[in-house]
Amino acid sequence: MEQTPEQAQHESIGHITKRDEMAGRLMIPLDYPDAAEARVLIDKLEGIPCYLKVGMQLFYAAGPDFIRELKDRGYSVFLDVKMHDIPNTVRGGAESITRLGVDMFNVHASGGKAMMTAALEGAAKAVSLHPSLHIPLIIAVTQLTSTSQEVMNGEIGIAGNVEDTVVRYARLAAEAGLHGVVASPQESAAIAAACGPEFVTVTPGIRPAGASLDDQSRVMTPGQAIRQGSHFLVVGRPITAAADPRAAALSIIEEMTQV
Repeated sequence: MEQTPEQAQHESIGHITKRDEMAGRLMIPLDYPDAAEARVLIDKLEGIPCYLKVGMQLFYAAGPDFIRELKDRGYSVFLDVKMHDIPNTVRGGAESITRLGVDMFNVHASGGKAMMTAALEGAAKAVSLHPSLHIPLIIAVTQLTSTSQEVMNGEIGIAGNVEDTVVRYARLAAEAGLHGVVASPQESAAIAAACGPEFVTVTPGIRPAGASLDDQSRVMTPGQAIRQGSHFLVVGRPITAAADPRAAALSIIEEMTQV
């Protein structure tokens, strides 16, 4: 009898199935105003070993205890707070974030090399004081995927094209010792060429074929993004706004496995 996607998801091949591996590269954002609403989605995703991304809206509402709850439930957590401040402040913020046990957090590359290095220093300090912790993947935001060429040039005041700016920020992040960057999937190949294939790319702006673009300007399908070298795919509304979020997530994971 033919397997369902969920049965295949959990069938062991060696240590881990390809579907489990790809599920671990899928990041689902919990863009909700409070923990109660987020838990409704989390319960529907039970058993899918995906990353959960907690952004500013939910973190400011639910706080550190919610991060600890997600870790207790076995999820990998990307705390998406995009720190951008003087190095000393970012150093302290990174230390506090690392103490929560998150697996990834981010800073803005436009804060400069000293600020990005300070984030690493803060994480290292937390681990030195609490050896049971690990240093999270620390990544830098290059240009938001909602930023078009026109906005970057005309409103933000950065000359040149988007890809050149993204690659320049990626190189700066690599020089600062960070583990990777957030960028659109359209820039993944150029980032890998500039910084090496192990330099992590986290790519929002992922939309299955036929899905609404919403407020994203630079997008790709999940399969296209994997082929371009993206390490982690952030997929929000195509899952969270779907009539059946679990089925939508599994369908995207299935597409990722076909690459």
